[in-house]
Amino acid sequence: MSSAANSSALNRRGFLGRTALAGVGIAFAGSLDALVRPGTAAAAPGAIGYGPLVPDPHGLLALPIGFSYTVLAKSGETLLDDGNPVPSSPDALGVFARGNGATVVSNHEVGDDASDEPFAVPAVDGVTYDPGARGGTTTILVSPNGQREGQYVSLAGTVDNCAGGITPWGTWLTCEETDDRAGDNGLTFDHGYVFEVDPASQEANVGTSPVPLKFLGRFEHEAVAVDPGTSAIYLTEDADEPNGLFFRWVPPQGFVGRHGALRELAQSDGGDTAGGLQAMRCFQDGAFVADLSQATEPGTRYAVQWVAVPDRNANDEPIREQFGNGEVTRSRKLEGAWWGDGGAYFVASYARFDDGSVAEHDGQVWFYDPASETAELKVLFGVNPDPSVDTGNYDGPDNITVSPHGGLVLAEDGDGVSHLIGVTPSGAPFSLARNELNDSEFCGPAFSADGRTLFVNIQTPGMTLAITGPWIRPIG
Repeated sequence: MSSAANSSALNRRGFLGRTALAGVGIAFAGSLDALVRPGTAAAAPGAIGYGPLVPDPHGLLALPIGFSYTVLAKSGETLLDDGNPVPSSPDALGVFARGNGATVVSNHEVGDDASDEPFAVPAVDGVTYDPGARGGTTTILVSPNGQREGQYVSLAGTVDNCAGGITPWGTWLTCEETDDRAGDNGLTFDHGYVFEVDPASQEANVGTSPVPLKFLGRFEHEAVAVDPGTSAIYLTEDADEPNGLFFRWVPPQGFVGRHGALRELAQSDGGDTAGGLQAMRCFQDGAFVADLSQATEPGTRYAVQWVAVPDRNANDEPIREQFGNGEVTRSRKLEGAWWGDGGAYFVASYARFDDGSVAEHDGQVWFYDPASETAELKVLFGVNPDPSVDTGNYDGPDNITVSPHGGLVLAEDGDGVSHLIGVTPSGAPFSLARNELNDSEFCGPAFSADGRTLFVNIQTPGMTLAITGPWIRPIG
């Protein structure tokens, strides 16, 4: 989802033409058919979920019958409360209750390339981390009838704010997908951190949101999921050469997760290394698993162990390079994460032999269960033979949310046609929405507290949308 991810997507077009798994399709744990091949009736659009998508006369968003959307903000066109244009590249977002309305905190994956991302997050006194950086978050206020009432900067001066996650105490953790150092591209400080944003107001973030939570490590962060029982934080890394890792942060003894507690810990003596940051390694029947792409059947379950990170601030080398072969389990393109059903869902967007993976796929959804210390493959997308056509094929799942109506919602960030992908509780995929404007990715799907509105971003040219309709348990 960063410039690095875009480069990877370009490389994938070459892989699609020569992969040996082009006909494998999609498989789901617990479904009647262990393998659903692209183009068959079992994967036909509209067969399940909320029914077939209806083309949009405005050419933006195809939705099922009875559903509609509202565009809340457009990058470069809609104005913030201070008169500046809404920043470029909206990415993942967090949704919080605000009376009968909602507050939406949106990341902006803005780096140093003003030609691709012309509208930076404007610096604001008290909420700016690094004046040389152009990314950050904005917060949208939404009325009970679904209208935008305002939008302001809640964090500025960060780089490539990609994904993140909500906390049990009602804040947003926004992640930098970079490991840039001070002096790079005009930066004053090191980057590659997680920051906590308060949805309450702009004033609530003054002096608080620009505090880096260094104990969560400095690496190319993607997303986080927080255990409400233990306050443990699970983190994904979108990186390669070598491929990225799945992390766990274990709080120090006596830590209680609450509003402001992470910032207080970060600013305390020894806060940079508070708690334990660990990387996952997996085993199957006692045999070490080098790469998550090794799993080719839904229902595959690995025993999980955790290995302490030697230098979480990556002073001399990136964290993923601090481990040798056989010490940790890697994965290409670890993306979205979401806490639900007593564990952490997390996504591997795709894998190819050419990037060091041991098998190829176009998406995995994993579930880490802290009670059993296992990681289970829940959803597997086989390599999509032709992403340019919309025939029930999907590739490149990215952000994820657990639907309050049952099942999952995934944002597709692949090649060709771009969808919001629903997955029913029984494991069947369906098209929930289709981008009819261009092939830009969907980002950050998340439901309002009452479950009546699904908020989502389209990264380019930059739009935040609210989708409403007859939300029920999806058919199938």
